[in-house]
Amino acid sequence: MDKNKQQTIDTGLYLVSTPIGNLEDITFRAINVLKKSDIILCEDTRRSAKLLSHFKIKNKLLSYHKFNEKKISNTIVDSIKKKNYIISLISDAGTPTISDPGLVLVNKCIEENLKVCPIPGASAVTSAVSVSGFSDQYLFYGFLTKREQELNQIFKSLCNLNYSIVFFIPASKINFYISKFKTYFSDRKILIAKEMTKIHEEFIRGSTQSDKILPKSLKGELTVVLSQKI
Repeated sequence: MDKNKQQTIDTGLYLVSTPIGNLEDITFRAINVLKKSDIILCEDTRRSAKLLSHFKIKNKLLSYHKFNEKKISNTIVDSIKKKNYIISLISDAGTPTISDPGLVLVNKCIEENLKVCPIPGASAVTSAVSVSGFSDQYLFYGFLTKREQELNQIFKSLCNLNYSIVFFIPASKINFYISKFKTYFSDRKILIAKEMTKIHEEFIRGSTQSDKILPKSLKGELTVVLSQKI
């Protein structure tokens, strides 16, 4: 890359997308921003340290997650305002604030008229939709509640929307949610994306009315796409 053409990295908050599996999916720009950051905020310092070590990035890591984001967001904002820090926020995988912590900090920076800049990259949502074969008009919902009564209300509000719908679902709970899809989304196809971009990447395709039960041994997080009505 021609260094003269690199974007100037000013003081502010940078939301840096990280790979969802395959480390080669990180962008040159993401690496450049992370290397120039005064502090890198992350959910799990041990997990992020492995990623950064792979790209020889040794900048300071600070734990930032849903249990402490309200507490430390003001300190981070002060670091940007008073110390002219470049702060990067990364999640364990994918794009920060998308079903991940960060919204509190983003809004505080907006309130203080500080620069908030996206550094785009890998996304489980768009990756799954792109290979689904379903409509590219889609609704991303994210993680679903485990409370059955609340879940029924959510599905009642979604079932009449004629768009593709994307969910993040723990693998251990997939059969429970599929049983609900049969009731509320009976006229749709389904794509279950497992370990995207990794060695054991798999796409399971079918109908919401299928009686197929997925193995209980499945681990991790699945990206599930329901089609538009068929």
